[in-house]
Amino acid sequence: MPGLYYEEFEVGERIDHAKRRTISEADNQRFCDMTMNQQPLHLDADFAGGTEFGERLVNGLYTMSLAVGISIPETTDGTIVANLSYDDVEHPNPVFHGDTIRARSTVTDKRETSDGERGVVTMRVEAFRLVDGDDDVLVCEFERTVLSEKRPDGDGNADATS
Repeated sequence: MPGLYYEEFEVGERIDHAKRRTISEADNQRFCDMTMNQQPLHLDADFAGGTEFGERLVNGLYTMSLAVGISIPETTDGTIVANLSYDDVEHPNPVFHGDTIRARSTVTDKRETSDGERGVVTMRVEAFRLVDGDDDVLVCEFERTVLSEKRPDGDGNADATS
């Protein structure tokens, strides 16, 4: 199923994304290697064991990227022109190896472009660490603004004219 066209987004709509991902040590190691982030809090078990967290943390940018990826199938898969911005990023709680992450998007704003050809949609994306028998823990949240395609004429649009 493709993502949503501009007309299909509704301000206030909340989308709980179906996909989830358990983060492995290898995922975190690869991400740190690819981005050249050698922060010992992410990679060195001895160092991280001496911190307030007691163990290595998953790279926060990986957590954010994962939340974006999880959100794509139900929001912008095949209907996006471009990601325009990521704003107000927060990481209120840590993520550890073995944690399973889920995401939720809430549409906060939408407007047509000045030429009326496309639309700009802003979503608040929240990522949660799953916790057994308790509420999930918020681990990352941010605003994601996208440039979205409008529905092609004649593609199931009730407002389209013949």
